[in-house]
Amino acid sequence: MKTLLFTMIAWSCANASHAGDLMMKIDRRYLNLPVSQKAGRKQMTLSADGLPDRTFVIRLSAEPDYWVFCDVTAFRGKTLRIRFDGDPAGLDKIYLADRIAGHDSLYRETNRPQLHFSSRRGWNNDPNGLVFHEGEYHMFYQHNPYEREWENMHWGHAVSRDLIHWEELPVALYPDRLGTAFSGSVVIDSDNTAGFNAEKTPAMVAIYTADSPDRQVQCLAYSLDKGRTWTKYAGNPVIDSKEKWNSKDTRDPKVFRHAPSGKWVMALNERDGHSIYTSANLKEWTFESHVTGFWECPELFELPVDGDSRNTRWVMYGASGTYMIGQFNGKKFTPESGKHYYTAGAIYAAQTFTNIPASDGRRIQIGWGKISHGDMPFNMMMLLPTELTLRTTKNGIRLFSRPVREIDRLQENCLTREKLTVEQANSLLEPFAQADALRIRARIKLSHATSAGLSLNGQTLLDYDLNFNLLNSVFYSPDDMTSLELSVDMIIDRTSVEIFVDGGAHSCALQRELAPKNRDGFRFQGNNPEILSLEVCNMKSIWNP
Repeated sequence: MKTLLFTMIAWSCANASHAGDLMMKIDRRYLNLPVSQKAGRKQMTLSADGLPDRTFVIRLSAEPDYWVFCDVTAFRGKTLRIRFDGDPAGLDKIYLADRIAGHDSLYRETNRPQLHFSSRRGWNNDPNGLVFHEGEYHMFYQHNPYEREWENMHWGHAVSRDLIHWEELPVALYPDRLGTAFSGSVVIDSDNTAGFNAEKTPAMVAIYTADSPDRQVQCLAYSLDKGRTWTKYAGNPVIDSKEKWNSKDTRDPKVFRHAPSGKWVMALNERDGHSIYTSANLKEWTFESHVTGFWECPELFELPVDGDSRNTRWVMYGASGTYMIGQFNGKKFTPESGKHYYTAGAIYAAQTFTNIPASDGRRIQIGWGKISHGDMPFNMMMLLPTELTLRTTKNGIRLFSRPVREIDRLQENCLTREKLTVEQANSLLEPFAQADALRIRARIKLSHATSAGLSLNGQTLLDYDLNFNLLNSVFYSPDDMTSLELSVDMIIDRTSVEIFVDGGAHSCALQRELAPKNRDGFRFQGNNPEILSLEVCNMKSIWNP
């Protein structure tokens, strides 16, 4: 079938110098590669005269479970040498095409999220380099293009104009002599402080960690075409602090422009917490201070309290989502309270966008959803974009998170009712039990109850224990305990559930079970709670047919 659909390019193992070598003249966009989870990982190298080699490990197999691809546009017109250090039988299956294998079912696969971004093929984890630039939201991310498990860290890349619909672009950053491309951030260097800008074209500058077996160093790359192609800085690395900390763990730089000081600020996870560095040009960095108690993926940003721009605080958090609130003078973060948490469950390594226009003013976050997709040719996903705010509560100033307003555009055929018994609410939800994607909003009163919850086909989605103040097994105390009410905004996708409680005071993400325990549908549960209001909406897919 492939020979009917695609023009094969002549190649000959007999002309190669190695039994695991393959020569191909590149005149198509994609190299389609057969892989099997039963095969061992072995090294593959793609090389052509005048271009950097691409080296990675892959479970190449003549009996594939699924297919992955490599975009070889950069090699077009050249003869590509493919060298594989494992069983060469799988080389016979490799083919060139202008579409990826499985294109006809792309985004319609059985376990493909319909509301959340997931990569076409391979593995993804941490979001990287979230930045708004010239009408586009850019999301880079940790990506293994060659397998549905973690390995071969590249920077994947996707763009959106509305935070909802995403277009996946070619890989942005590849591994190199310094290591694989671990997490980092992207800034827009409008003032050309690094000297990368072309005439009238501000550079997008990526600051990322290069990971090798013995050390982690911080590097730069830049783009002059809105992130479509990237050039790595010849002076890399710009920070190598292993000896300072006697630790390899120095990674995940988050960089932003600090207007009062006129400097670039970097929050960098080092050994046991987050360090602060400053720079005038993104190339030369000065260590300033360190805050212990965080692990991986730093964030540091300023927010108004209760929307008052005259009263602001800085928020520092790490990959786990625990955070501190305090003050920042451009060199040192001074905590005032913490550590607190606002989210739980499958979220990890969340990052916020930089360069959001002042006319918008939101602090928008995307987190990695540690959610498996079973035997699909892709794995893991990004959680929904949320808006972060600081609000005054009975316990002090706290961080809130709620879905961005753009998600409302996906709603259709909404049904709303008020003052329902549990039985009436269950009956109302019955027609929606098999839907791929839903949004459910509810207000639940526990005046004669000590617990309340909601399950779907035997899986508990929401469990609030008023006696122990536990929400899905995590401590949660509402701001007004005397109201005995709980408001819930629940967004359900094929493989995930995201829950936002009491306007975003607490949130959690969890896996939607791929093999349901039963077909009982939705069931409100608990000791006779009252459903004060209930709204259910079907949600449209973010993927075009």
